[in-house]
Amino acid sequence: MNNPALTTTARTVLRIVAGFLFAAHGWQKFNQFTIAGTQGAFAQMGVPAADLVAPVVATLELAGGIALILGLLTRPLALLLTLNMLGALVLVHAPAGVFVEAGGFELVLILAAAALAVALVGPGRISADHALFGRKQSKLAVLA
Repeated sequence: MNNPALTTTARTVLRIVAGFLFAAHGWQKFNQFTIAGTQGAFAQMGVPAADLVAPVVATLELAGGIALILGLLTRPLALLLTLNMLGALVLVHAPAGVFVEAGGFELVLILAAAALAVALVGPGRISADHALFGRKQSKLAVLA
């Protein structure tokens, strides 16, 4: 079935929900854990260059999540968020197994898959990218 309305709805729901979850995790790193706390936690988990990586990850998750909600620069930010989650999976969560209550990778894997799906299918018609770059003759139409 090729139903444009359902496709638009599915893209929008996926993009907004994934964006919300990423933004919530970024906000948590800034406000609940604090950047200093996140740096310490990352260092304890063995994340390389934790002092540099923690604020970069927190900013990517917060700003990237908000951008996904808006559908702004969706494909490149969704790819960066995918890489972020795959890094978390490999560096931190894989040794703990699947389940999140044991520190496992189920959450980061589904977030990586959602971000990758958004990157692959694009933001859809209800997005800032479509409004800004949706004209076929636009050199940046690939973003829409």
